[in-house]
Order: sequence, then C-alpha cells, then structure tokens
Amino acid sequence: MITQVRKRDGRIEAFRPRKITDAIRRSLFDFGVKTPAIASRLSREVVKALEVAYPREVPGVENIQDTVISVLDRWNPRAAGLYRDYREKKARLRQARMEFGIEGKLSYNALAVLERRYLRRDETGKLVETPKRMFRRVARAVARVERDYGNDPARVEEEFFLAMSRLEFLPNSPTLFNAGTRHPQLSACFVLPVEDSLDSIFSALKETALIEKSGGGVGFSFSRLRSRGDLVKSTLGVASGPVSFMRVFDTTTDVIKAGGKRRGAMMGVLRVDHPDILDFISAKSDSRALRNFNLSVGVTDAFMEAENRDRAYDLINPRTGEAVNRLRAGLVWDRIVQSAWKTGDPGLLFLDEINRRNPTAQLGLIESTNPCGEVILHPYESCNLGSINLTRILEKSGRNYRIDWEKLRKLVRLAVRFLDNVVDANHYPFPAIARITRANRRIGLGVMGFADLLFLLKIPYDSGRALRTGGKIMKFIAGESHRASVELGKARGSFPNFRGSFWEKKGVPAMRNATTTVIAPTGTLSIIAGCSSGIEPVFALSFVRRVLEGRELLEINPVFESAAKARGFYSAELMLEIARAGSIRKVRGVPEDLRKIFVTALEIQPGHHVRIQAAFQKWVDNSVSKTVNFPREATPEDIKKVFLLAHRLKCKGITVYRYGSRDEQVLSLPKRSDLFLAAESEFSGGCPTGTCQTA
Repeated sequence: MITQVRKRDGRIEAFRPRKITDAIRRSLFDFGVKTPAIASRLSREVVKALEVAYPREVPGVENIQDTVISVLDRWNPRAAGLYRDYREKKARLRQARMEFGIEGKLSYNALAVLERRYLRRDETGKLVETPKRMFRRVARAVARVERDYGNDPARVEEEFFLAMSRLEFLPNSPTLFNAGTRHPQLSACFVLPVEDSLDSIFSALKETALIEKSGGGVGFSFSRLRSRGDLVKSTLGVASGPVSFMRVFDTTTDVIKAGGKRRGAMMGVLRVDHPDILDFISAKSDSRALRNFNLSVGVTDAFMEAENRDRAYDLINPRTGEAVNRLRAGLVWDRIVQSAWKTGDPGLLFLDEINRRNPTAQLGLIESTNPCGEVILHPYESCNLGSINLTRILEKSGRNYRIDWEKLRKLVRLAVRFLDNVVDANHYPFPAIARITRANRRIGLGVMGFADLLFLLKIPYDSGRALRTGGKIMKFIAGESHRASVELGKARGSFPNFRGSFWEKKGVPAMRNATTTVIAPTGTLSIIAGCSSGIEPVFALSFVRRVLEGRELLEINPVFESAAKARGFYSAELMLEIARAGSIRKVRGVPEDLRKIFVTALEIQPGHHVRIQAAFQKWVDNSVSKTVNFPREATPEDIKKVFLLAHRLKCKGITVYRYGSRDEQVLSLPKRSDLFLAAESEFSGGCPTGTCQTA
C-alpha cells in the first residue's frame, strides 16, 4: 500500500490519491471532459499500478506522473496526450515561479494567458521571453524617461520591476505588450472625432484600424453625423445615418486583431436628442450586429427631467442645430430599458455630470469615452491606465488581515510616477493624439482585487461595511495620487493645459496630470495578478471563463479555495458542484459563516451594485467601469430602477447585464451536462459532446 511520496526537492510527504484525481480532472477539463467519475476511476487504476510497481519503495512525483500517463494511454491515447500537455505546462509554471523567486505567485491560468498573449516570440513563433523578462523590459523602457528629468533610471527601474513582478501593480495591456519593443504604443484608451463628412468618417476608420493594430480600443460619438434621410447637398442625395456608418467600423474591426493580441473594441455614443436615437437603441437587437461595439446613449439632465415629468422633448438636427421632431421622453426611456434588458446594450452616459466634473472643461465638451466607459476623453486624447492589486496591501494580524496603509501610499506614488513616465515614453499613432495627450497628461490609476480584499477582511460585498471600505480606500488613493501629481508638477512642470483648468481654479500650485484616478475592468490583468476584476464582485466561486479566442478555463477563486482547504471541506467534486450551483448558499458542506462572506455577483441586489460604483465614483477623476449584474429572471422594471438610481447617485455612466441575455458572454456557469457527461464513449470517439455556455 502506498502511504508516502517523494517530492521533487527530496522531501517525503503523505501520499494523497485525491491529488491524482484532481490532476487528471484538470488536465482533461480544457478539452471538454468534465466528469468527476471518470477521473476518480482512472485515479484508482493509477494507485493499483503504483502498488504493483513500488511494493517497498517510496515513489517520486515523476514516477507517479509516468504511471498516470501509462494508465491513460491504455484507456485512451488522446487522454494521455492531454495529460502530457498538462504536465508540460505545470513544469513551465514551476520554471516561471523559480525565475520570479519567492515573490512570484503566477497561477496556471495566468501563465496560460501570458504565454498566449503577452510574452514576446521570435519570427518562428517561439517564446523568447519569460514573465520576469517581460516585467524587466517594461520597467526599463518606462524608467528610461527618468534621465530626462536628471534622475537615475536604474534605481527607478528596479522599483517599477519589483512592483510588477510582485503583482502589486500592473499597467494596461498595451504597455505590457509594447514597452521596450520596436512599436512602443502604450495607451489602452482613445477617443476619435467623427465629423459630418466622408473625409472625417473614413479618416477615423483608418486611424481606428491602426490604433487597434497596436492594442488600443477606441470610443466615438456619432452625434455629429446627420440623420438618416437628411439632405446631402453635394450629391443631392440623402444621408444613411450614424448606425449605417457604425456597421462600416464594425466590419473593419471584425477583421483586425488588436496588435495581434486581442480583438479590437469600440464604444459608440449617440446623444439622446439625435433624430436617429431609436435606430441606435435597437442597433444590437440582432445578436450578430455590431459585435465589436459597446453602445451608450448620451443622456442629459433635461431628458431625465422630461422623462420624470412624462413630457416630450426636441430632437435636434446636428447639421442645422434646429429642432426637427419631438418624442415623448417616456417612450425613448422605455425603449432604452427594454433593449438593455434584452441584450445588455445600450448603457447610459450622463453627459452633464461628466462635463460638470471635467477638469479641462476649457477645451470644450466631452462627448464619448473609451470602450469600457471608464476613461472620459476629449477628441484625439488617449489615456494610460494601471491598477493596484488590493490583495497585496493586506498584512496578517493574528488570524485576520488588515490594510497596510503605508504600503498602499508607497504603491500609489510609485504608480503615478510610472504612468506619468508612460506619457513621455509612449509612441503615439498620430501627431494629433500626441499633442492633446501630452497637453493634458491624463493618467488613470485604479484597483483590482476589491472583492478578494473583502473576502480576506471577512466583509460581505453586499453590506454597508463594504461601501465604507471601498470609499475609504478610493479616497486614500485619490488623495495620495493628487499629492504625487502636485509634487511631480513642481519638479517637472504642470500639464500644459493647466491654465484655466479645474486645478488652477482650485488654487493648486502645480499639477502634472489632469486626472490621476480611474476604475478599469482589468480583464486579463486580474488573471495575471491572480485576483478578482476591478471592483466587481466575483462572478462565481467556481466557474468557466472563456478567453483567448474561445479557450475555456476552469477558475476557482483562490481565497475561497484557501479557506475551503483550511476549514477542511475542500474537494474537486465540491468545487464542481459549486460551479454547477452558481453559489455556495445552497451547497451542503460549506460552513454558515462562509456562506455570508463569499457572496457572488448574481446574489447581490442590483441597487447595491450601483451604490458600490457610486462609493468609488465620488473619489475618481475619470469614471468607473462596473457592470450591474442581474439574474436571468430580472424584469425591465428592475433595469429602470437601477438606471434612475445611478443618475440620482451622480454616477457618470451605467452598464447592466442580465445573465443569459446574449448568446455569448465572457463568464458563464456550466450547465449540468457540461460537468457530468453521461458516458465514457462520448470521449472515446473524439471531442466530447458537451460544451460550456460561451462567453
């Protein structure tokens, strides 16, 4: 009977057959085999084979893995190949962690994302970079700017490198992709103007293609385009309207992968008083339409007042500036609500609130945002983002955690310096973008891992304490980032558009950056950092994430996994059961106190989602990327209440999503058939028949 195993470093540990079961299950999951019963049976065969092969010896880890491959090969050669692939990837993960040293905490999924998307390759496609070298490349390129200000780049480079390699702070993806390369376009977010002429429209289309090729996303306001059926004097014809030109942008983007790394993303905005507003609202009613666009209606306070009083309002011809029609605000409002309930689009941008809080209002009105809505930009402006991993600012206090405010202070100041350097290190796609970006020096420092921080602090996300904690953290970051920008402004000079800005009017002596804070969604960055996304609650504690051109990854929240193991109720079968159920509230075997703490997105009241957003927005210069998640059975009236609450709480925008309202969604709970395939024969003939709901 096997009772012990020799680890790779020579240590002897107790033999745990469950580890074999988990390894087999994980190796087959990505390829569709999600049946715990199969993994358990194969694991028992492995144990029997080991008992025969090692009756008096202690087998090593490699011996066990060789036996697993032998058993799988007899069952199905394809399965053995999958396990070999899993084994190889685990080996690369160990190597990456060794290169990181004791600070590195790369997960298996993080390494998969880094390999597929971020690490450099040679002309043959061979990897020529490790995660450590990637962070060193980025740190060196961004720190090189220090020389221009009379500082030692080597010292600052080391500080930048340590913050990234410890996964305490990460810049936006284009900076990781491109810093230190031959094409150092480092910005994630752009807004391009679309004026009412073919020259402007197709110039914007060309500029969009080049920006997306470099890894950036673009936002547009189409509000200046004349409405469908309006006169075109030069041809004596009629205009086709904004939505028709949006289709042109969408088709172009559909064949471009942003920088060869990710698909392009766009934000389309139309003012609520544009004559084509009803066409715009319903533009994505067909799930195949405008797949590369997020849509937002630019609503005004006047419209919200008209809706509240059930009055009509004017539609304005953008070519003439004259009223050409009137619509009942309630009708338009209901159409917005119904479409958002059905498809998740459109969201809302509260244009008046955005412009009231625009620090560079002297440059004119802001009409659009980046694709996820968190960065509010003037035409041709770009922005550079970065996020602090909140799970890394906690320190252990006995059995509990507390926030290390001094560590957070140092990270904020370092991150502001990093992002300000990016403005100088950046290679901008066009001179117009370079001019206004350098004139405003807008940066966006945010956070990720907020939900995990609450887990570790034992604070339910859906509680008043969570609201207070989020507000306190963001207020601290805002204050420290502003002070850091003032100091940089004194040393390096204020942003050129400082005169006439909000900051000058406030009496600030200097300010390096027009804005310093934002809350970004942090998509793949949070996978690399091993934490929850942005300020979102966790979607589920165990779930399937679709990334990287459709690849599926099974994710288990690491904080919950650690708690489950510490409390002694962890098992692979339980994690799969939780994935199927969508939460732990009705899963047997989970302690009651953990049920209250580990709440998930669909369990949280929609109004609380908005209040969390507002708690952060109060202290954010730019805006907040946050989705209000609704269960499948939510009603249009539920959507309406959230929209009204967001306006009342002075959010700058709002996005909602009702689970299952799109054919494809980024995060999904597996169907029961995905987790428990009925028979082995489903795999023996090739690909398994069950697939997860796509994302």
